[in-house]
Amino acid sequence: MSFGRFVAAPTSATITSVARSHVGLVRIINEDRVFDCPDRGVWAVADGMGGHAGGDLAAQAVIDRLRLLTAGEGMIRFTDMLVALGQANGDIRQRNERFGAAAGTTVVAAMIQDGTAHVAWAGDSRAYRLRGGGLELLTRDHSVVQELVDAGLLTPDRAERHPQSHVVTRALGVDDDPRLQTVSIRLLPGDRLLLCSDGLSRSLAAGDADSEAIDRLADRMLANALARDGSDNVSLILIDCRPLKSR
Repeated sequence: MSFGRFVAAPTSATITSVARSHVGLVRIINEDRVFDCPDRGVWAVADGMGGHAGGDLAAQAVIDRLRLLTAGEGMIRFTDMLVALGQANGDIRQRNERFGAAAGTTVVAAMIQDGTAHVAWAGDSRAYRLRGGGLELLTRDHSVVQELVDAGLLTPDRAERHPQSHVVTRALGVDDDPRLQTVSIRLLPGDRLLLCSDGLSRSLAAGDADSEAIDRLADRMLANALARDGSDNVSLILIDCRPLKSR
């Protein structure tokens, strides 16, 4: 668990964030990793794949690269974050080759600068915007079932229960090109961002986007995910953009 604060430029809002990660009710290893760095305006959730072959280490490679990125004092650009994610991709591939492993990780990463959220992702880890009690999905899964939905062969309601719902078509560590997809959105004071692994998104409901304090909301989202499913690791980061109080 973590809690942080920074003031975005221009100084019209205060950004706070909280992070949660849980092994779930079935898995022995937590292959999820979260990176919560509000002081530098960078966040990420990585969902490792590979079990004992090193899925947790693949996810950790993402965190290690982002930690190096944010360790300095200079300005960080969105392109810098993309480079760091590409370096993590290379780190995972080198380890796989060295140990004959086939580990990888999905990732969703965000950076907030000047009131704009820049998001990059690969796989089925997701980003949502919470506004006015509603959930708006900002990312599109790179998965077999999403391709079936796009082709009109599967309804979104049936996609979550499809036997191939866990099969992703992009992930770090799989190809030399990480094939990251990106999106940028303007944030309004009061907006919130949710970054999460599929262990949370599979059990999200419309009523989960409450306006309560983000630490309590994060706890409730985690508890709901465990109660509704719990078969996978569950990780989330909530980022809150609040108007600065006038003096």
